[in-house]
Amino acid sequence: MKARSLILLLLLLLVLLNARCASSVPYHQEEVEEEEEEEREWRRRERGGEEREWRRTERGGGAGRGEADDFFLLHDSKHVFRTDAGEMTVVRSFSGRIVERPMHIGFITMEPQTLFVPQYLDSNLILFVRRGEAIIGAIHKDGLVERRLKIGDIFGVPAGSAFYLVNIGEGQRLHIITSIDTSESLGLRTFQSFFIGGGSYPTSVLTGFEPETLATAFNVSIDEVTELLTRQKEGPIIYINDDTRKPPSFWSKFLQLKEQDRLQHLKKMVEFHGESKDEENEEEEEEAWSWWKFLSSIFARDGRRDGRRREGRRDDRKWRTGKGPDSYNLYDRRPDFRNDYGWSVALDESDYEPLKHSGVGVYLVNLTAGSMMAPHVNPRATEYGIVLGGSGTIQIGYPNGSSAMNANVKEGDVFLVPRYFPFCQISSRSGPLEFFGFTTSARRNRPQFLVGRNSVLQTLLGPELAAAFGVSNETTIRQFLDAQREAVILPSASAAPPYDSAKKQQQQQEEERAKQGGIEKVTEDLWQ
Repeated sequence: MKARSLILLLLLLLVLLNARCASSVPYHQEEVEEEEEEEREWRRRERGGEEREWRRTERGGGAGRGEADDFFLLHDSKHVFRTDAGEMTVVRSFSGRIVERPMHIGFITMEPQTLFVPQYLDSNLILFVRRGEAIIGAIHKDGLVERRLKIGDIFGVPAGSAFYLVNIGEGQRLHIITSIDTSESLGLRTFQSFFIGGGSYPTSVLTGFEPETLATAFNVSIDEVTELLTRQKEGPIIYINDDTRKPPSFWSKFLQLKEQDRLQHLKKMVEFHGESKDEENEEEEEEAWSWWKFLSSIFARDGRRDGRRREGRRDDRKWRTGKGPDSYNLYDRRPDFRNDYGWSVALDESDYEPLKHSGVGVYLVNLTAGSMMAPHVNPRATEYGIVLGGSGTIQIGYPNGSSAMNANVKEGDVFLVPRYFPFCQISSRSGPLEFFGFTTSARRNRPQFLVGRNSVLQTLLGPELAAAFGVSNETTIRQFLDAQREAVILPSASAAPPYDSAKKQQQQQEEERAKQGGIEKVTEDLWQ
């Protein structure tokens, strides 16, 4: 009887132990499993949906109104992570025959005095500061480059290059929009972060090595390694100046240390041996980085300054360390095109060298109330746009002449325009429309406008074009095209000025006669 009771007691203890072990799985690990399942389901859904839509269009009928009016509005948004200090959300693009190079759009929000812990990604990034101020530190040719970023700045981070972000805005949230180019990704998920700093959450990539290996590599004890790699559990974005959070994280400490103290601290952590390396080609050096040089450059910054000033670039000596690419400010750049109805800026690899390595272009457009970006085609790239302010309409056409999308957009919406597809953006009459975006080519895009003074129709104007439209008289088609005197950004019909001077003069004369007639009528009434 006693033996049976003892066996039952042991079984009960085993059940309780198993239950305890199961419940001890970190929450973020469960999140990872759920995200991976969501990723697989999303890929199945988007492949099937894109193919069905394309087949429906190819049959000639196009998508029915309401069926695909917002087909190229990207609604598939998911949280990558969320902490008390900030969050990151990604809007994912579909892939398939009409999108040759899928790109996702990321939104990073950071509270004041927070750090996005050091990491590297399997995807190229182009960061755009929407609101706030930040310090970015990134590895460039095995050295640390640190730059101060303000509203309108862009900065490129190649795949595999370690970087971190700090929100330095006083009492202001930091909002960053980033392209996520997955052309070099592992294909495991939307993108894959490899965190350098971390503990139980996020997990540092260093924990993939045996403790004995790390202890030998760092020349410290196993206990010290274990203690260092288990303290951080607040997430990928953490507070760095909150004294109520104890103990402070490793990265919070290093950001607050003085330069000389960082160097001394480093010497205690790791015996660093600088070794010369053979010269490699410049493109490989751009993406090269070293664990040990990364740690060394973080704790001992050389403070070298580069005094060059270029259009669109800010020379902030206080926050410039290391030789490497500067940021580029879109708002400081003179518009590539401007008229009374809006302006536009487009950056390619000739304007900002980091775009050459990422293969991504950048643009910014501001339309006044009621104006439109003339219908045009991008011959070299797919375009991704994010509405920064205002509201309006995006219209996109399929190759067969049917409507692909005619959708209203507002602040925060993300849209996609495949390469070769004709499209236009129209601002609402209530106010201006501002949108920013990325293109999938760093070469000069040279959009082909279908309407306006610089349109391809004007260039092709002749008897052949008239015949193509079934018009026997070339003069008729010329008069039709000449009715629009503006280019690129067009006014609404109500705002368009009367360009016909004779008609304008006649209208003024009629108004004068009407006015004079009114005066004579009043005078006659008074005499009577």
